[in-house]
Amino acid sequence: MKKALFIGIFSLLALTPLHCALAQTSSNTPAVKAVEKSNGSPASSASSNAIRTVAAPEERPGLAVRESNGASTTANASDTATATATETRPANGDPVSGNNAAATDDAVLTDIYRIGVGDVLDIRLLNSAANRSTLYSVMEGGLIDFPIAGGPIPVAGLTTKDIQARLTAELKRLAVEDRTQVTVGVRQYASHTVIMTGLVGSPGTKVLRREAVPLYVLLAEVQPRLDAARAAIMRAGLPTEVVDLNDSAALNFLVRPGDVINLTARPQEFYYIGGRISYPGQKAFQPGITLIQAILAAGGSARNNAAELSREGTDGKLTSNKFDLKEIKSGKIEDPKLQPGDRVEVLH
Repeated sequence: MKKALFIGIFSLLALTPLHCALAQTSSNTPAVKAVEKSNGSPASSASSNAIRTVAAPEERPGLAVRESNGASTTANASDTATATATETRPANGDPVSGNNAAATDDAVLTDIYRIGVGDVLDIRLLNSAANRSTLYSVMEGGLIDFPIAGGPIPVAGLTTKDIQARLTAELKRLAVEDRTQVTVGVRQYASHTVIMTGLVGSPGTKVLRREAVPLYVLLAEVQPRLDAARAAIMRAGLPTEVVDLNDSAALNFLVRPGDVINLTARPQEFYYIGGRISYPGQKAFQPGITLIQAILAAGGSARNNAAELSREGTDGKLTSNKFDLKEIKSGKIEDPKLQPGDRVEVLH
């Protein structure tokens, strides 16, 4: 019995260190596994580092400096753009007011009409109880009597759009017909006139409906006679402008109010021919006549082989060119057209 008890106590004493060792080993193992798990997961480590970077107060100033620099750069760019825009705007001009020179541009003048004394305006107040057409004549001084707007309104020199804006502003200022829309048109044109005289089928005073009208538009209305060849346009303060009616480009000349236009025949012009022909001398010039035609009209023959054409230049000096008549007749070279004052000498 004692022997059995002794063996049991001895066994317990022997096993106690082993249990302590196992307990120590068991308590150390989770710590090792936790470190390995943390070190073994790069994503977790990076995430942990990233969190620490954001959270660490000592690293925030670095990021703040970069953001501040970026904001500073943006602000500088914005300031530069603003300064550039401010400097460029005067160069580009004000798109609303524009340049005074542009207002007198030919293309603009053919599209607008500025009201003058004698014109009759058709003014309507839409969305109003008195929605009816009312006519207003432009009186001396360029005024219209518009009682609803408080009295005479100056309109001379304005377009219908300008007058519409002015009347709308006046009604709004006086708190009259607050929601009324104003429309302005021209019922009768009378202020812009020109005078047509000379070789025309319908002479007299003509009314323009624009600030400027091409000459060909006016000619279509007055019906020039067949012998009309030139238009002398007289304008106050400027030298007389002479336009050749056979020149299509010249017919784009802009006629303006106050012009006086006189259509005349082409003055008698001549050319001179001599040499080996039957009828030398001064000949009446006809537009389009050619060298061969002039020689034949002067009694030239088929035996003529050459001709010399002399023409006066702007400096008053003559320039001469020799032409082979056989080459002209065969079509090798062009038959030259004569001009007033040309000298033709027919050679052997």
